[in-house]
Order: sequence, then C-alpha cells, then structure tokens
Amino acid sequence: MVANVKDKAVIVGIGNTKFSKESGVSELSLAVQAVKAAIDDAGLKPSDIDGMATFTMDTNDEIEVARALGVGELTFYGRSHYGGGAATSCLHQATMAVATGMAETVVVYRALNGRSGHRFSGGVAGDITTSDAIHWGWYMPYGLLTPASWVAMFTERWMHNTGVTKDALFEVAHSTRVYGANNPAAFFYGRHFDRAEYDAARTIASPLQLFDCCQESDGGSAVIVTTPERARDLKQPAVSVRGVAQCAADNQEQMTSFYREEFAGIPEMERAAENVYAMSGLTVDDIDAAVIYDAFSPIVLWQLEAWGFCGNGESGDFVLDGALRTDGRLPTNTHGGQLSEAYIHGVNGIVEATRLVRGTSVNQPAKDVNHALVTSGVGIPTGGAILGKMN
Repeated sequence: MVANVKDKAVIVGIGNTKFSKESGVSELSLAVQAVKAAIDDAGLKPSDIDGMATFTMDTNDEIEVARALGVGELTFYGRSHYGGGAATSCLHQATMAVATGMAETVVVYRALNGRSGHRFSGGVAGDITTSDAIHWGWYMPYGLLTPASWVAMFTERWMHNTGVTKDALFEVAHSTRVYGANNPAAFFYGRHFDRAEYDAARTIASPLQLFDCCQESDGGSAVIVTTPERARDLKQPAVSVRGVAQCAADNQEQMTSFYREEFAGIPEMERAAENVYAMSGLTVDDIDAAVIYDAFSPIVLWQLEAWGFCGNGESGDFVLDGALRTDGRLPTNTHGGQLSEAYIHGVNGIVEATRLVRGTSVNQPAKDVNHALVTSGVGIPTGGAILGKMN
C-alpha cells in the first residue's frame, strides 16, 4: 500500500553554506547558517519553524539548532538512519508531518565538517556500537573497511554481469565535473579534467579511481517544507512534492548486501521507484532532469536502471549517448553533485532539484523542467522523490 501525500507538502526555502575543506567553525554553526539561509530564501522568520528533520549521524541536536536560531516551540522532530540514504528519508518525514498536520513548517538539514572533522573515508574503526558489526565481521578481516571498498566489490560484480565498462564511469564523473566547474558554489569550480587525467588518477579500490569517488566536505544544506496554503504567501515559487518514498529491501545490510543470492542489484531502489511513481501518478517519461545520489560514479548507473530510464545493463550506453548532459535526455547532477560540488549526504541535491524546478540552476537545461527526480543512498535504506511545479 502506498500512502498518498501527493502535492500535500511543498518546498519553499533552500539554503547552503560555503563548501570547503576547512570551515573553521563548528558543525552547529554550519547547521544554523544553512537553516537561516533557507528561512531567508522562503521569506519566513525563525519563529515560523515548528518542525525539524535530520540524520542520526548529524551532531546538531534539533533543540540546539532551534535555540541558536530563536525558533521557539517544536511540535515535530525526527531523524533518519545512516548517511546518504537519509536525505530523501528526512524529506519523507517532513512531508508526512506537514501532510498530516503534525507541523506546518518543517526544516530538513544536514551539516558536517566532513573533511576537517570526522572523515568517512576512514571507514569502520574504533569502538563499534551498532549491530551492523554482525555482518561487517564477515568481511572486515579481509580488508573491506570503507564504503569505497564495499562499492568497488559490488561494481566489479555488476560490470562482470552487464559488460558495462570504465567508459561509462568516466562519462558520469566527467559530465558531473563539467557542471561543477561552471558552478561558483562548487568546490571544483573552474577545475576540469580530461580522460587522460581520469585514467592517471590513483586507484582507491579497483575499479574505482580518485575521480569516481565523492569529496569529503565541510558545509551544510537545508530545505523548508510547508503546506501549499502557507506557501501562497511566501517569497519563492513553491515546489511540490509529487511523491516521496523510502525502502529497505529483503536481506538488507547497511550498505552493500553481500549475502543475497545476487548482490549486484539494488531492489530497495527499485521498490522506492515503484512507490514514488505510483504515488505521483507519473512515469519515467515525465521526468525532465535528475539529481541522482553520486557518492561513487557507478551508483548513478545502477539508479538509472532502477528508475526505468534504461534496462538492466543498458545504463552504460544510455550515458555514453550524452543523456546526462545539459542537452541530453536527462540532465543530471547539474550542481556538480557530490563528486564535484560537495558531499553533504545528498541534502544539497534536494536543494538543486528544487532549483531545477524553479528554473534557477546555474546549469539550467534549455528544456522546461516540470518534474525533477532526486534520490538518496544506494544499498543502505534508500529512497527518492519527484518534485514538480506547484499547481
């Protein structure tokens, strides 16, 4: 059963901090900056916020963010598990809160010093206080300690099954960098690379090389969700949540589910896609642009297949035909993605998907963007949303 919250919640404010490798401030400061930017973008006051949604990994307690901003009372607060999978899951929570009347105006935020502070490339280490250690314990002794190593094994198996080559991985990384190099807010603004540089970059975990892997970033991002009625009085054109879903599939692990009969697949994303399409009443043909979670270049390919833009094993040909570029079938990660703008666990992706529908991306496609897809996470409990112009 798919609950119908179509068009019952809208995004009215978006905000990012500066993205860097050394913010010089606390993660609380980054969270407050991002949320304040989104509040200002919407034309709201801090006291208008009555709900918050963030990640279990975020160090910024909702009540501390509220106190620092002068928000006042909160009637809703919620957290979603893990890293990248939580981005649209937080949007899912905010949408449900607004649609059911639990809150009127909810902010979704993520802030981290992901380079100058805790670095996710450090992998699993230290005191482990999670039951995920049960499945980690079967492969950590063999050196699979980091997200890159987990995704690399999945990628090798998937490339073996499908025949997709490194040419497709390069196209994902390169098209994303072209967008990022044209985005003044991106860390890699003005910094291009070519195939020779891509091939010469150091190997992180074969077949993943440096430019196949997302950044480690300091920064914060936020979006504000409210009712369509409230939105009519605000500063920006509202962007409607046509559909949003999250999913954890059978025999799921936190990130890569190695103990399924076939581990080179993402059934959780396929089910999330089915649910979003059913909720929104839309099909793949209605999607004009996308922000697809890109912690690593190959996971963009798997998601293109999961959302029906091409068949199984056909994503290589799809991207090599130029589909992800500004004039292609599906302009994708037009902000530069996590590969080239910043790694804010996908919330900066919701910001960009909102811009695409508003028509304000720095790399806005020539065609009208009536609907934009945004996804979060792969392998971990995951999800996605379709955003559209408010009726």
